[in-house]
Amino acid sequence: MNLLSMNNGSKKLPLLLLAGLVFSQISWAQDTGDTLASSEKPAVEEEKPSGQVLDKIIAKVDNYIILESDLQKAYLEAVSQYQQGMEAPSRCQIFESLLINKLMMAKSEIDSVVVSEAEVIIQTDQRFTMVLQQFGGDEETLIEAYGKTGDQLKSEIQDAVKEQLVVGKMRGVITEGLEVSPNDVRTFFGSIPNDSLPFFSAEVSVGQIVKKPEVSQSEKDKVVEQLLSIKKRILDGDADFASMATQYSEDPASAAQGGDLGFFKRGELAPEYEATAYALKPGEISDPVETMFGFHMIQLLERRGNTFNTRHILRIPTPSESDIEKAERFLDSLRQQIVDEKISFAKAAKENSDDRETSDNGGFFTDPGNGSNRLTLRTLEDPVLYFTLDSMEVGTITQPIRYDDVDPRTRRSEPGVRLLYYKERFPAHRANLSDDYEKLKAAAKRKKEEEILSKWFVLAKEEVFIDIDPQYDRCEALKD
Repeated sequence: MNLLSMNNGSKKLPLLLLAGLVFSQISWAQDTGDTLASSEKPAVEEEKPSGQVLDKIIAKVDNYIILESDLQKAYLEAVSQYQQGMEAPSRCQIFESLLINKLMMAKSEIDSVVVSEAEVIIQTDQRFTMVLQQFGGDEETLIEAYGKTGDQLKSEIQDAVKEQLVVGKMRGVITEGLEVSPNDVRTFFGSIPNDSLPFFSAEVSVGQIVKKPEVSQSEKDKVVEQLLSIKKRILDGDADFASMATQYSEDPASAAQGGDLGFFKRGELAPEYEATAYALKPGEISDPVETMFGFHMIQLLERRGNTFNTRHILRIPTPSESDIEKAERFLDSLRQQIVDEKISFAKAAKENSDDRETSDNGGFFTDPGNGSNRLTLRTLEDPVLYFTLDSMEVGTITQPIRYDDVDPRTRRSEPGVRLLYYKERFPAHRANLSDDYEKLKAAAKRKKEEEILSKWFVLAKEEVFIDIDPQYDRCEALKD
């Protein structure tokens, strides 16, 4: 969790996954089936997935390197995520993807394409918080699992986050102005032999209306009283700020550092937090101040020009049973209006749902790969959602259901209430323009992107130093 976020089996998780790296340069065919592949490149002999990784430099791009361990982790991650019935990516494809990423990093320096440090910090803190939460916020358990300190892991995640953001920005610059017309989609579809059309699994169209219980003033007052009690203990000399932050703060990323957030510039933190911090003298402790994240007690550590360093103790008020029941009554009334056809589900979702990711789409879940409202059951990652749909009839709306909602800003689990609408079910079928236009449009766009990136790669590789280990020469990554 980080105050910068103003825009919005085994517990050991792969760092590449945690950093959110998307190897988007992998052939567009990986999303539409092996029959859509435009070409087959010579491949290094495939290895069965194993936990062993080797630290050996297999490629250099200017000052950037690719390790054997990087390739192994990326390959295992890609294989674990490919969809059933579709061709898994080869090691050569993953290697070329990593190589293009490093080339984009090198070219970004030449072309002065940069991302803000604040954006990198925001996403790094969010993803490190996700890691820490996997271990109950206990950094000692995290160190035991990874063999690295929290600072070391955070540094690795930050490097990966920066690469992801720079690569994404470079792709945007390179493919700027790219559009896909309906004729492009038809041409793309027509280029696929009939006997090679991909087979799509059964899909569903599902919507939700979410109501997050509003925390009552009495619950907020309890948090304020608790923070004021902590402040009194500190001022009386019975405790110090850092130890209290470690013990009580609900910001796991900074709590482990005694609440220390480090230096930030004006405009990078929540406005209420920043205004309070600027009003403090070094060493002074504020009264509780409310932001979108909860209530903070802030201590100013140092001010340098337009930057300042603070530490804080964050406490987040939680809704009471009465607050949750109030949300249930609201949704129950809204559901009756939908059933009585006094308002459409989509309109009700847009006007009332507290989940912005779905409300702007009329409440419907979308496939992140193509933006379609049709999802395979495996796309529904929430097991509760999956089993709820399994017991529903198409066209029905549930009664208000309680569930644990993860706040995308803080990654914190919070109680929520929602209605689910099982609108349609689409049987498994061969791809066709009528039913699968959005998927085909996304595939056609990726194909055009890859053609643009391939042309860019031919020219860009002449501007940087590239050295590839002989073992990977057969991938022909530098072949025009």
